[in-house]
Amino acid sequence: MEKICIVYSHHKLGDLIWQLPYIKSISEHHNKKIDLVVREKTQAKEILKDLNYINTIHYNNFRKKIFYWMDVFKLKKIFFTEDYTHVYILDKINKPAVAAKLANIKNIIGPGIKRQKKWLTNKNFLDDKDWLLSYSEQSQKLLKLNNIEIKDIYPHIEIKPSSIEEFKKKNFYSGKKIAFGVDSFEDYKIWYEENFIELANKFYNEKVFDYIYLVCGKDKQHIAKDIIAKSNKNYFIDCSDLKLIDIISVIKDCEFFVGNNSGPLNLAAALNIKSFGLFANTAISQLKFSKVIPLVPENYVDNQFIKDREEMRKLTPDKVFLDIIKHLND
Repeated sequence: MEKICIVYSHHKLGDLIWQLPYIKSISEHHNKKIDLVVREKTQAKEILKDLNYINTIHYNNFRKKIFYWMDVFKLKKIFFTEDYTHVYILDKINKPAVAAKLANIKNIIGPGIKRQKKWLTNKNFLDDKDWLLSYSEQSQKLLKLNNIEIKDIYPHIEIKPSSIEEFKKKNFYSGKKIAFGVDSFEDYKIWYEENFIELANKFYNEKVFDYIYLVCGKDKQHIAKDIIAKSNKNYFIDCSDLKLIDIISVIKDCEFFVGNNSGPLNLAAALNIKSFGLFANTAISQLKFSKVIPLVPENYVDNQFIKDREEMRKLTPDKVFLDIIKHLND
């Protein structure tokens, strides 16, 4: 009997979300639920717990240097104990492939870029130059090479209504809500606090909302607090102390989401909430496999990565407001 494990090593929540269509496709190909190995930082056990094609989620932190072999043997133990027939690796790292070989896994399937191919059992590999492709495009090519059909390229996350209702019992705000995703793992992607304040004023004048959830991580809590202090408004709700599962409930409680190029933006889109992304210094071409609606400055040039937060000033609150209103009215 087949037993399937899929490994994905990247730490960003948004990157994991973009892999969901390919994880689901592998599950459908084998007609059974899969197990998943990901980093603990993704909090996958919380956000993916209601997906009907995932059975068990294991955490591994994919460390380097002196911890490399510790993680290899941890993975080997997982693979051997679970007695998997197939291990799929959705990126080019060697560690899970080495662990699977040591655990005598019969089918070890991965992209095979550079040295990884020596540990794999599949014979058709991506070209070494394919590392320049996006992570989504690499996974699409991997599945195509292994004759695995992809029926839907867009990520979807399902959450049981009971989880959302439990949150609402503890955190009830009447009226219409929207959400601003105000932080990012990389600071240069963050729209300025005063821009969020000005955008909120414009929406409020048009009676678009009663409350705005400010979504950000605990480590960037100062951004939410700064927005609230500078605005002197009581319609902002600081969500920086919430767990990720409660952030999901916040997003599901919204009319729409506006945010920086970060995990919560991709999460909102996967939750089927209308999601507007703030882009000025990163590429929007990466969104072709996402339902995120990109908002960009005048004269924006795609496929550029300029690691300077000042570039975000080029995207004005006026343009963001007008573009969103146009989309909402279409």
